[in-house]
Amino acid sequence: MLYLVGLGLADEADITVKGLEVVKTSRRVYLEAYTSVLLVDKEKLETYYGRSIILADREMVESSSDEILEGADVDDVAFLVVGDPFGMNRNLTDVRATTHTDLVLRARELGVSIQNIHNASIISAIGATGLQLYNFGQTVSMVFFTETWKPSSFYDRLKENREIGLHTLLLLDIKVKEQSLENLARGRKIYEPPRFMTVAQCASQMLEIEESRHEGVYESQSLAVGVARIGSKDQKMVSGTLEQLSKTEIGPPLHSLVLLGRRTHVLEKEFIRDFAIDCDIFDTVWAEKYEGRQR
Repeated sequence: MLYLVGLGLADEADITVKGLEVVKTSRRVYLEAYTSVLLVDKEKLETYYGRSIILADREMVESSSDEILEGADVDDVAFLVVGDPFGMNRNLTDVRATTHTDLVLRARELGVSIQNIHNASIISAIGATGLQLYNFGQTVSMVFFTETWKPSSFYDRLKENREIGLHTLLLLDIKVKEQSLENLARGRKIYEPPRFMTVAQCASQMLEIEESRHEGVYESQSLAVGVARIGSKDQKMVSGTLEQLSKTEIGPPLHSLVLLGRRTHVLEKEFIRDFAIDCDIFDTVWAEKYEGRQR
């Protein structure tokens, strides 16, 4: 049996009772370690679970899935995933969906049974901001821009959400065990230091694309909520304009951002106002751009 075990969002104690039982009894335990990361290291997980853990990096999961699945037709193998196995987490959603779907499809081809053990993901945890989950539209990803590559496909999804007044959750890029283009081209397995996009970087890139597209999907005074380390003891939330958020640091990773829709309920507004960067500016922007526009 292949078990896909969700670990939750923060630390070693977020695993479910059912998930922990599987980890303790499986012949091998893998930790998927590139589409998202926990806020604790592998050694802490091993101590808490009482098991040794094999790190499954991108190369292993995408190119050596048969190694993970070896013997899973007769023995139990646990594949640990930050958040929920098929939930969107604080990472790039398309990468995660492809990675885990490919592994399951390969297991089916080999006649391996599969069971999912679910856990919290950013999709459910973002409700801690006070924003109502049924007021969210499509979730989008924001990647790191380069000098020559500044994709704006996220902008079109934001536009669709904004047209019907819905919030948009943006999942921010992470770079773990990534190679530079030069090292990749030369076949050198030299990896860049990990990088994690911040709310400030995301807001800045959003404003840069609006300036180039000029379609009025949002503006510097649009309200948004930034979150960091959600689900942990030191989680942080701030609300304010995109301009404010582009200049605000909220500490270590992982970060996400929510762009408010015009249908923001007054109760949602009161909730996020409590952690506004500047309540006076928040109130002014709300009165000018959101109040009375919920329909």
